[in-house]
Amino acid sequence: MELHLVNVKCLALVLGLALCYVHLSVAKPPLPYSKDVETTLRTYLLTNYSVDQRPQERVSITVSLTLITINDMNIKAQVLSISGYFNLVWFDSRLEWINLSDYSNIRYLFSSQTVLWRPALVVDNSVDNLNVISKPDVPMRILSTGRVVWNPADIYRVACESDTTYYPMDTQSCVISLSSWSYTSSEVNLVLDVTDDVNLDYYSENGEWEMISAYGARQGTEEMVKGGKSFSTAKFYINLRRRPLFHILNTLFPVALLAIMSAMVFKLSVDSGEKIGFSLTVLLAYAVYLTLISESIPSTSITICYLSIYLSLVLTLGTLSVLCTIAVVTLYNHPDEDEPVTGCLYMITVCLMKLTCWNGCKCKCCKRETKVRPTSDQANSIQVDDSFDIGVPISEKAAYPLDLELNECEREKNINWKVVARVLDNFFFLLFMSLILASSLGYFMLIALKYWENTSS
Repeated sequence: MELHLVNVKCLALVLGLALCYVHLSVAKPPLPYSKDVETTLRTYLLTNYSVDQRPQERVSITVSLTLITINDMNIKAQVLSISGYFNLVWFDSRLEWINLSDYSNIRYLFSSQTVLWRPALVVDNSVDNLNVISKPDVPMRILSTGRVVWNPADIYRVACESDTTYYPMDTQSCVISLSSWSYTSSEVNLVLDVTDDVNLDYYSENGEWEMISAYGARQGTEEMVKGGKSFSTAKFYINLRRRPLFHILNTLFPVALLAIMSAMVFKLSVDSGEKIGFSLTVLLAYAVYLTLISESIPSTSITICYLSIYLSLVLTLGTLSVLCTIAVVTLYNHPDEDEPVTGCLYMITVCLMKLTCWNGCKCKCCKRETKVRPTSDQANSIQVDDSFDIGVPISEKAAYPLDLELNECEREKNINWKVVARVLDNFFFLLFMSLILASSLGYFMLIALKYWENTSS
């Protein structure tokens, strides 16, 4: 009887254990989401959580940049201003709840930087401040795997090395350098997101600058040495090209017109009395316009701006045109009109006549004749070419000393001071117009070729 009771108790015990095993082996459904459940999970995860302690010995931070817009590219101050945010991702095993089946309905939690650990990062080439990136009002997204995603947005103003050689058709390349602060590379390592290092999905075009390319450092992250210790650094490169239409209409076109106007003074007659006044007005207008342009030209001596060279050349030609105009007016209004032109100036004038094809290049300055004294009949039969202004009778022409070797131009042309002034006017016009057109075309072709080269590349 006692043995039978013992067997019954053993059987009951086995059945009870079996029922307990079956009950425990049946998976319980996860708790439905509620504020209380999330509060319980948050309390469970953050109990004994230290915000000053790193998740592990070496934390890898995946970094990418999302550009919103280019606010300004001030090459005069060498500063780039952008709006955007960094995408920072790291793993914190202390915040993992994927193995807690009761909370599987909670996909993610949100918290702030005052509660969770965050990497101390700084934009080390910022021109405003070098504060650690801090956004208490930007929440951190925590996934069940312990993955933490943080997107601090801001307006970043960074220093750039501006290249002003081809201004105003220039291209600029700027770097945004994000570095770890306080944490060395053996403690925090920045890793570029290889799939999307710079995100342009939300980018808005700038009216002055066109985005050529934006990318992370091709060689990956770098290390910056400070105080004998290395710190991880991630660099993002932004290449911009200036939109040229505004500067073509407001800078290049007016400058070229004023340069041409400085040469047109030599087409103005001396008798009008406005020759010097016109040249001075054009020069002063150009100087005033140059003052306005100089405010937008970058003030740097690292690179030479071709526009500055072109403006200086045109200003020099404008100044020389004023001096040449004064010389022409002085010769035209010679106090003694009956005084013969000096031999040196006479020869220069004759050569300039041939050089500028004065009146159809009828002057033959290279033919010379022997010393032959013409008879009286030959002297009276001398034909005078009326291609030039001649106010001397034929008898006086025949009375020139024939013991000098005179070429045909000197014997057949009577050149007075007014003729000299008009010849110089014509020569200066051709000279200055040629120099202005050559320099203008050379400069415009240079910057245009560089612009199309950057466009095609």
